[in-house]
Amino acid sequence: MTAATFLTFSARAASIAFLFVASPGTADDQELDEIVVRGELRDISLDDSTSSVSVLSLNPQHPGPVSHFEDILGQAPNVNFSSGASRARFIQIRGIGERGQFGEPLNSSVGLLLDGVDMSGIGTAATLFDVEQVEVFRGPQGTLYGANALAGLINVISRAPSAGFGARVMLDAGEFDTRGVGAVVSGPLRENVQARLALRHYEDNGFIDNAFLGRDDTTERDEQTLRGRLRWTPADGSEVNLTLGRVAIDNGYDNFSLDNDRVTLSDSPGRDEQTSDFGSVQWSVDLPRERRLVASVGHAASDIDYGYDEDWTFDGFHPDGYSSTDHYQRDRDTSTLDVRLLSRDLTGDSGTGWVLGLFGLTQAVDLERRYTFLDDAYRSAYDVDRFAMYGEVAWPLREALRLRVGLRGERHEADFTDSDGSRFSPSDDLLGGRVQLELLLDEEGMLYGGLARGYKAGGFNTDGTLDPDLREFEPEVLWNAELGWKRRWWSGRVSTQASLFYMWRDDVQINTSIVREREDGSSEFIDFTGNGAQGTNAGLELQVDAIVSERLSLFASLGLLDTEFEDYVNGAGDDLSGREQAQAPRYQLYAGAEYWFSPQWFARVDLEARDAYFFSDSHDLRSDAYELVHLSLGYAGDRWSVKLWARNLTDEDFPVRGFFFGNDPRDGYTARGFTQLGAPRHAGVTVNVEW
Repeated sequence: MTAATFLTFSARAASIAFLFVASPGTADDQELDEIVVRGELRDISLDDSTSSVSVLSLNPQHPGPVSHFEDILGQAPNVNFSSGASRARFIQIRGIGERGQFGEPLNSSVGLLLDGVDMSGIGTAATLFDVEQVEVFRGPQGTLYGANALAGLINVISRAPSAGFGARVMLDAGEFDTRGVGAVVSGPLRENVQARLALRHYEDNGFIDNAFLGRDDTTERDEQTLRGRLRWTPADGSEVNLTLGRVAIDNGYDNFSLDNDRVTLSDSPGRDEQTSDFGSVQWSVDLPRERRLVASVGHAASDIDYGYDEDWTFDGFHPDGYSSTDHYQRDRDTSTLDVRLLSRDLTGDSGTGWVLGLFGLTQAVDLERRYTFLDDAYRSAYDVDRFAMYGEVAWPLREALRLRVGLRGERHEADFTDSDGSRFSPSDDLLGGRVQLELLLDEEGMLYGGLARGYKAGGFNTDGTLDPDLREFEPEVLWNAELGWKRRWWSGRVSTQASLFYMWRDDVQINTSIVREREDGSSEFIDFTGNGAQGTNAGLELQVDAIVSERLSLFASLGLLDTEFEDYVNGAGDDLSGREQAQAPRYQLYAGAEYWFSPQWFARVDLEARDAYFFSDSHDLRSDAYELVHLSLGYAGDRWSVKLWARNLTDEDFPVRGFFFGNDPRDGYTARGFTQLGAPRHAGVTVNVEW
């Protein structure tokens, strides 16, 4: 099915669905549940939030085992990801975000929080067992989070302890030796104290056959998640929430083939390992004069080991071949502190609402790189300190109309040294925020529009062979003009969100590369970041959820995106002015339906479609447009359920990473495209038992 055919089919399906929605008559006693967004300056209903935010579904009927956030990111409009590893580690929102990391330090464009702990840039840790919801904030979060959220923020929130005792066991089995087991126990420890403990172990053999080694497990995934939560609510009106966890990833990485298929020839398959121990504490208390104080501390210690067989073959594969491996071992410690004082009401409905806050982050990253073409290991130490003051005020201008103004000032300091004698100590003073008007149309609808400013700190490139003028780059500033609309229809059975945005970027930070030829004729990547002159990103985002009847629910999201560089020449000397930016498909569609044949039996189908997009800003290699179909069938009783599922039902080949260079001795190392493929058709069964 071509993209055009698929979109035509989807448009017809949407029209039929709208006819159902327009006269739902059989679901008079049902309405969509209220969703509370936790990643704002305070908890707020999704219907009242004036941010472009998607709260992604994690319901048990979702096709497949929802093990990692890459399994559900397709639900959010204008959100893409780049793998180049065993999991989607790097996210792009509205065409902005990193695509990978090798030896250089990283300032993320898309922030990632796990229960209040900063995991930006190391998304392999974003496992989803016993997670309540995943919030995707699109657009600059200049007031909310600052330097690590130029393009947006992903907030992952696990389930809180329950007031009564409960327990659950989940089992998975499927193709490619898929096997998983998870268990949860939750309930009160004593009066005013509840606890929750969740443990999950997931394995599969991956989807690659290594013909040289005769193995089918060189991309195996072995992932463990342990998370404990405790909630204490003393009688004085305060609340303490404690989270402790460990995510241990022991995955293989052997995903690139000279023939662009799922058969590899590596003699030294790589690995993608990460162990993250993390914890957070949040304390909140009611104060006199209708105020509330919220303080939170987060810390994560991560050991990350990422490496690969650079030649993708075995020694002796070809007379002109070479043999090389490349490994990166990182130790990363991140600590954050956030303290905010809030009025009880930030909506402005009952007067002026406000929030004032202080934020601090300190991070230390130690790297050791072992590379065949380096005589000794390369080592570096990178330390970052961020301090910010922020605030936001909402004024009622007249009935149903309010003005919101937010501002954040941030000091960003870094220090870098390495074994090559390089030393950098950049510092930046950064300013972000937003001005927004909000109009309440009635009890069911809202219209908002405004201007936001986001920012990203400057930095440097570590490769000493680069020309001096390429060693450092400036901060990036992003302005975002946005018009949004939210409304519930037909007694709350239909929810719609739409946003229209235009972003312009100054001193665009662009990750590009140059390719240098070694003496043996093979090629070497030199990755670096530089500043383009300007860029624009504009688009439309639409989300719809509907209860058509007591048996049928429909859901859909659509993202349209138009991106462009202005006055930019990449590292290879190509003038990219007027070209689309990388990882920015022109359309993304997610649509589906869930049907209950009876109170116990159900079926669900999900469809994803994504337009072609450039893999990089350093070459012209593009993905193909593709469509994926996912299906689940099952039974859900009072205490147990079983679900048969199939992901990528039509066995579509689709890319999750792409490079353009010479790496095949059979064609004289002629530069051409190589892609990492996503998972083929994958089917299995999931069983849940609850007490």
